[in-house]
Amino acid sequence: MALDPSFIGRTYPPTDPYEVGREKIREFAIAIGDANPAYADPEAAKALGHPDVIAPPTFPFVLTYRAAGQVVEDPELGLDFTRVVHGDQKFAYTRPVRAGDRLSVAVTIDNIKSLAGNDVLTVRGEVTDATGEHVVTSIMTLVARAADDEAGE
Repeated sequence: MALDPSFIGRTYPPTDPYEVGREKIREFAIAIGDANPAYADPEAAKALGHPDVIAPPTFPFVLTYRAAGQVVEDPELGLDFTRVVHGDQKFAYTRPVRAGDRLSVAVTIDNIKSLAGNDVLTVRGEVTDATGEHVVTSIMTLVARAADDEAGE
């Protein structure tokens, strides 16, 4: 059954703050195989003009995916998560994520469409710091695959 497009524009409450730690940044950089010294060495980051180590560009996925759980788990939306795959991810930065940031995410359903019987859901996450300043916007595309009988197979 197709998702209801009237959910487009629905915004969910901001998440509790997530404190970004140096070790989390370092672990993430190791996990993705990025040895950029600005991700592990405060002095290297300072030499680039940052107050502390910065996170790799895809680090906010940790926060935004968790926040998107509000959409996925919304019983009114009726999304069958067992059929969901992550289709795409984009980030638009105001500034890098830094160690010591306390970040919250407010997610909004930006689009719902049906393609070949699949529901395609675009979820935008606005990431802000403790002062309310914008840090990064995440655009996540989730695809809820059609059930075999819905896809005409």
